[in-house]
Amino acid sequence: MPTPPPDHAPTKDSDAGGGFVVLDAMGGDSGPAVVVAGALVAWREFGVPVVLVGRAEVVERELGRQGGVGELDVRHADEVVPMAEAVARSVARRGASLMVGCELARREGAPFVSAGSTGAVVACAVRAFGRRESVLRPALAVALPTAAGSTVLVDAGGTADPSAEMLAQFATLGAEYARGVLGVRDPSVGLLSVGSEPGKGNRLVRDAARLLPDMPVRFHGNVEGHDVLAGTVDVVVTDGFTGNVVLKNIEGCVRTTLGMVARAGLAETGPLDEVARLYAADTHGGAALLGLDGTVVVAHGSSGPAAIARACVVARDLAVRGAGV
Repeated sequence: MPTPPPDHAPTKDSDAGGGFVVLDAMGGDSGPAVVVAGALVAWREFGVPVVLVGRAEVVERELGRQGGVGELDVRHADEVVPMAEAVARSVARRGASLMVGCELARREGAPFVSAGSTGAVVACAVRAFGRRESVLRPALAVALPTAAGSTVLVDAGGTADPSAEMLAQFATLGAEYARGVLGVRDPSVGLLSVGSEPGKGNRLVRDAARLLPDMPVRFHGNVEGHDVLAGTVDVVVTDGFTGNVVLKNIEGCVRTTLGMVARAGLAETGPLDEVARLYAADTHGGAALLGLDGTVVVAHGSSGPAAIARACVVARDLAVRGAGV
C-alpha cells in the first residue's frame, strides 16, 4: 500500500487532512518537472502526502533535481497519454500513468489528480472508478468567484454533448456540490441560455428546462451569460462544450482586461493583482469531476507548480468531506 515515507508520515497536517493523493506525474502541458514541483509544494507547504505515478526513472530524476528524494512515493507506469490523443486510444493504454493512477486511487480509496487531457482523464476515471448509482454521465464543476460569493459552473468540460436528462442531472450534482463544498443550504440553480424568458434557447436547453422543475433542486429558470459572475444563482448548468468555453472566456477576459488597465496606468496594480488571483488556477486548483464513485480533480493543462499543489489540496479536502463528488 503506498504511503508517505515513515520519516514524514506523522508530520504537518497529514493526520488532520486525511490520506494521500494520487497524482499523474506525466499529465499537463509542461511535463513532469512542473508536476513534481507542485507535488513537493503540496507536501512541504500543505502537508498533503502525494503518490506520483509515471515513468519512475524520470520522476525520480526530477525529485533528485529538486531536492525531494525520499519525500514522495513513486509508482511506475510505462506509458504516457499525449495531450492531443483521441480519447478511445487513451483509455486503451492500460499501462499509461493516467490509467495506472486512476486504478491505484480506486483500489486505495484515494483521490486522484491529473492535469492531462480533460477528455482522457474523464474517460479513464469513469472506467476505473465507475459512476455513482443512477448517474448518466459525469460533469466537471468549478466554483467561480462572483459579486455574491461563489457560483458553481457545471458542466465545465466533462460531457460535451449531453442529453436533456443529463443536463437535469447535472443540476442535482451541482446543487450537491454547492451544499457540501460551499456550504450553501438551499442552492438556487439556473440553466444557461440566450435569454431569461421561458422557452428561450436551443432544443437541448428547452428540453432540459421542461425537466428541471421536477428535479430535487430549487430551479430559478434560465440565466444568461452575464449572470454567471453576477451571482444571480448558486449553480449555473450547461453542457460541457459551452461550459468550457465560458470558463476559458472568463479567464481570458480577466487576464486581458486587467492587463489593459494596468498598462494604461488607470489603477494601482495591487488591487488588480488580487482580482486576478481570484480567477487564477493557483487559487481554485482545478475542477471536481462529479458523479463518480470516487474523488477526481482535473487541473488545468497549463498549471504551474502552485496550481498543481492547490489541486492536490482540493482533492484531499473533497475526499475528506465526502461532499458528493
